[in-house]
Amino acid sequence: MTKVLIIEDNDDIRENIIEILELSGYDVHAAPNGRIGVELAIKHVPDIILCDIMMPEIDGYGVIDALNKHPETRATPFIFLTAKAERTDVRRGMELGADDYLTKPFDDTELLRAIESRLKKKEVQQLFYGKTAEKLDSIISRKDGLEELKKLMQERDTRKFKKSQTIHHEGDRVIGIYFVISGRVKTVQLTQDGRELITGMYAANDYLDLNIILSSDTYIDTAVAVEDTELSFLPSEQLDKLLFLHPDIGAKFIRMLANNIRDKETRLLQIAYLSVRKRIAQSIIRLLDQQGESARSIKISRDDLAAICGTAPETVSRTLTDFKEEGLIEKSGSTIQVLNYEKLNKLKN
Repeated sequence: MTKVLIIEDNDDIRENIIEILELSGYDVHAAPNGRIGVELAIKHVPDIILCDIMMPEIDGYGVIDALNKHPETRATPFIFLTAKAERTDVRRGMELGADDYLTKPFDDTELLRAIESRLKKKEVQQLFYGKTAEKLDSIISRKDGLEELKKLMQERDTRKFKKSQTIHHEGDRVIGIYFVISGRVKTVQLTQDGRELITGMYAANDYLDLNIILSSDTYIDTAVAVEDTELSFLPSEQLDKLLFLHPDIGAKFIRMLANNIRDKETRLLQIAYLSVRKRIAQSIIRLLDQQGESARSIKISRDDLAAICGTAPETVSRTLTDFKEEGLIEKSGSTIQVLNYEKLNKLKN
């Protein structure tokens, strides 16, 4: 049975809501003030909370702020019941994490519709994003940071993409960010003459599309699986709440985004000023380092390497042949094995 917690200091209103909800089949708990409401919420962990704003001891804002500090209740849908419906009051409540407002007086239809709407939205999230959606919300208040989030992303239901399958297109409406469980993904943009420019390569434990933290309208590039890939997904709604309520994770995401931007700026300068040999060597080294210290080879097509370096595929083929003759690499199909890391690394400089 769905549990509902009512926090309301007006006895008549509280009893009326209890009667409506119990007749509708809900398991109802009630509190006459904010302090008791917080205690009951932590004890019973309801499926949804209805809370007045103007109350003695702890007002509605204090209630939601207190519950945000507990991982068990932070993800609970929260609806304010209030006679105050000024824009500033609504905004303050939403900033604290409220899901909806019901302005007094309201009838039983409005009340039940608001509850059903929030519960249905929560159910859809769980079905679409995986059984661990609640667990993701519950870690937002913890201090385990990005590593704990990474572990949880690995536990979530995943989506599998075949080689060359598009994950999202440039210009698509943003719905969230992806975390790479296994495989590799490239992000690309098309030039005016139709050539493909690779803007990023992502491997296991990388996050895609971090740029939406600053601008979340549409994806700025197309994401494509380079090989069979498994991804976990973090929807925008949960990402927004996470960034707002967990500054530690938000700060780490921002640092990751800053590093991505700096890396792209460096690549642009290298395309503009370095020779083709140095650009290709630099790209091989960067892709190798991305796979970890023990990696000795990379797998990438000639066209993709050309798109990363900003040159023609034929130029890549000639340069790789030169590297092979110089004893820097071995090449078999799309696999490039680095034989002399130090010399290739010096060449990139």
